[in-house]
Amino acid sequence: MDLRKFESAIESLGVLGIRVSQGGELIAQRSWDEECRRNIYSASKSVTSCAVGFAVQEGLVKLSEKLVDAFPDDLPAHVGDCLAAATVRDLLTMCLGQREAALMGGQRPLYAQRDWVKLSLSLPFEDAPGTKFVYNNVGPYLAGVLVQRRAGCTLVDYLTPRLFAHMGIQRPTWETDPQGMTFGAGGLFWTLTELHAFGQFCLQRGAWNGRRLLDGDWIDQCASKQVDNGADGYGYLFWRGANNSYRADGKYGQLSIVFPDRDAVISAVAECRQVEKLMDAIHAHLVPQL
Repeated sequence: MDLRKFESAIESLGVLGIRVSQGGELIAQRSWDEECRRNIYSASKSVTSCAVGFAVQEGLVKLSEKLVDAFPDDLPAHVGDCLAAATVRDLLTMCLGQREAALMGGQRPLYAQRDWVKLSLSLPFEDAPGTKFVYNNVGPYLAGVLVQRRAGCTLVDYLTPRLFAHMGIQRPTWETDPQGMTFGAGGLFWTLTELHAFGQFCLQRGAWNGRRLLDGDWIDQCASKQVDNGADGYGYLFWRGANNSYRADGKYGQLSIVFPDRDAVISAVAECRQVEKLMDAIHAHLVPQL
């Protein structure tokens, strides 16, 4: 793969590394900095989605379960109709019914409340769940907490024997809430190679080295358009994109983009404040070569 046009297009965008695989083989890579573990921000959400998939697979969680039943001890004094109707599935689609985003990066250090589960459920649920797309960290955070409570361990401990160990990923750092629960909406630290391997795992529909780890139907659901977001659609904590792609997507250009039609994965880590230009360069200069 010829990277010259791509490199020219992203020269001033702060890209730190790029990897391209097709047919399970690495066909291009370039690094502009050492490969170390970096915050992949909201790409962490897609990993949490897979944790939910494992929990569903093991009978620990059901998507149809109401939040009032999943979090009975954390509810506000008054439970409105919208909160009463919300389900575990709604935690995964950014259509939870809250109109204002919470637990975002600039907010988390400022909360006086230490119990973020009660905080999250006390915030107004003003719209019927499933009706309006609002990008919000509450859903993936609560989804991650539910898995942890049902499994009796952190997301890192839960995913290590089920996923990380199979992929050769040594125990990663992952942000926690004030009570020590893994923050499933962000804050996972991975290398580019680890992020890219996750994309390959998704491309392989939950299989790794010929072994089925996660139900392929779950990956299909994650990758499919579950709700309208005004663009290409949103799955279960994965973004849909051009060229029938779907992706784990973190702030500042932490990306693992899966192209099922081309049996390919393109991943990047960056310190980019113009991510749309990075995405445009990927689709203009790399995807046509696949």
